[in-house]
Parts: sequence; C-alpha cells; structure tokens
Amino acid sequence: MYKYIKIDENSRIPKYRQIVDSIIHNISVGNLKIDEKIPSINRFSEEYLLSRDTVEKAYNILKERKIISSIRGKGYYITRTQLLSKVNILMLINKPSSYKMRIYNSFINNIGNNAHVDLFIYHCNETIFLNLLEKYSNAYDYYVVMPHFKSDKLEHISSTEVILKAIKKISKDKLVIVDNKLGFSGHIAKVYQDFENDIYFALKEGLAKISKYQKLILVYPIKSVYPYPKRILHGFKKFCVEFSLDFEIIDEVFDDIILKRGDLFITIEELDLVHLVNQVRKDEFELGTDVGVISYNETPLKELLGISVISTDFNAMGKTAAEMILNKKKEEVKNPFNFIERDSL
Repeated sequence: MYKYIKIDENSRIPKYRQIVDSIIHNISVGNLKIDEKIPSINRFSEEYLLSRDTVEKAYNILKERKIISSIRGKGYYITRTQLLSKVNILMLINKPSSYKMRIYNSFINNIGNNAHVDLFIYHCNETIFLNLLEKYSNAYDYYVVMPHFKSDKLEHISSTEVILKAIKKISKDKLVIVDNKLGFSGHIAKVYQDFENDIYFALKEGLAKISKYQKLILVYPIKSVYPYPKRILHGFKKFCVEFSLDFEIIDEVFDDIILKRGDLFITIEELDLVHLVNQVRKDEFELGTDVGVISYNETPLKELLGISVISTDFNAMGKTAAEMILNKKKEEVKNPFNFIERDSL
C-alpha cells in the first residue's frame, strides 16, 4: 500500500484529507481491493512521519463513509469498492415529510448513477444539524442543505448566527441550499421557496373564485414539531388586506369547529384538512359550493379527491438542485409555485 499512497508536504490540502483522497483514488483505480488489510494508525503514522491524530482523523472519515472497517485484534480492512469513484453527496433534510421525500427522490432520479447520496434528517433541531456538519466536515464532495429550524418556543427560524457560521465553513463550490433562501449572500447555488410572495401571488391567481366567499380562514399551526415559516402568514395577510377580504387565522381545525356558508379554509397540515372535510360532510355542506377548501402543498391524494392546492413544485426543486451539481452552476433559482384549482373551490 505504501507505494500507492502519496502525501505532498508542500500541498495546502490538509494531510488527513490527502490520506482520505489517496485511499479512495487507489480503491477506484483497483490498486486496493475489498477485504485487503491496510496499515494500523501507528504504522501509517510512523511510515509517513505523521502525527497519530492526523492518521486517526483520516481513518475515522473513511470509517464513517463505510470505506474501511476495523476488526478488534486484527486491524483495518477495505470494506467497499463500489461508488468510490463517484461524486459523494451529503443531503440534510429538516423533516421526514412526504414533500421533502419527493424533493429527495427527484434529486436522486436526476443526479444520475455518477453520484452517491447519503441522507440525514435533523428534525429542525439546531444541535443535531451542527453535529452532523461537524462530524462530516470535509467528508463529501457536495453538501445539499434544507435550512429550516425551530426555536425554543417551537417557532420557525431559517437560521441563527451559529448555523450561518457553520454553513459558511463549507466551500461555496460544494454547497447547495434547497427550499429556503437562507440569510447570507454570495455566489452560492440555491433553489428556494419565497414563502411570503408565493402564497400571495398564488391566491391572487385564484382571486376570481376566492372572492365569491365571504370569509377566508387560514389554519396556521402556531406551535408544531416542525414549524412553518411565518412568511406564509405575512403573504396571506397581504393578500386579504389588498383585496379587502374578511379573514381569520386559527391554529387548528377543532372537532367542533363552527362552519358557515361562505367560509373558505386554507389548510397547511394534512390532519387539519382531514378534520375539515369530515366536518363539512357532517354538517351536510357541499364542498366547493357552501364551504371552500384550499390546501398547502400538492399530493396525489389531494388530486384524486379534487382538493384545490397552492404548492411549490417539489419535483422541480430536486431536479434543479441536481442540475446545479451536474453542471457546476452557482445561481439563485426561485422554484415554481402554482395555484391548482379543483372541485373544492
């Protein structure tokens, strides 16, 4: 192995990174084989006159990526030869919703066979997110990040100073921001939703049908395990005020909610939509005539049931993120957001 692994003393690339890259390269070209034993940390450090910490850091990265494994009492072995010559991507998603998975699936379908993607879900938790970034620092060729977090009061935040500082440590050439614009500028690849203007212009597109209703009610969860951007609220209020529409904001659809003819509900969470449709049927109202419903975020089931939606194009978002990596583009792209009218309006 020693004749293959090269360490350049004059390079600005950290030596632990040179070890990682050199081992991966030699596996990809066939110099190192699966199940082949490699030197211990101590032997490697002695052979190349490197500190033990440097070699240990490189080996830990290789172990995290399942490229090598350690067997107690026997040493280190090559465990994987597939995928190593491909582009390695870390994707950090804030929550395990069907919408986020559609972005992920679209990304996977469009990135092609030349890439290997590891997915982690950090549940809008700042600590988990920061730990993942630190743990996998310099371990991947690209980092695809969906920045949505929650405060101690379960309110949505796009970032904090600590989060921005951690993300800025990632090379701009390796970073792709997805689903949210994030609060720093620079020549960075971004494909994002503009939550305030998206809902405003989508509702404006449906104004002709919306204006037949006497009152608009937005069901916006105030506190949620996965909170929603307050910019949705701002865009909704802006629309109602501009067109002099009576409106109300509630945080959930209660089992005994009072429905009146002429109400138009805009729901965000799936459970609120289910409760609302059940109540409409219970009160013997006709959906789309007596009471209207618009749901946030498109799903195949809403299409099947004839529920009108306002929604970003999740497939387009994943595709655009993949294309930015494939074409090495660094630009800001606002993702398409659509108003889709169906029977519930």
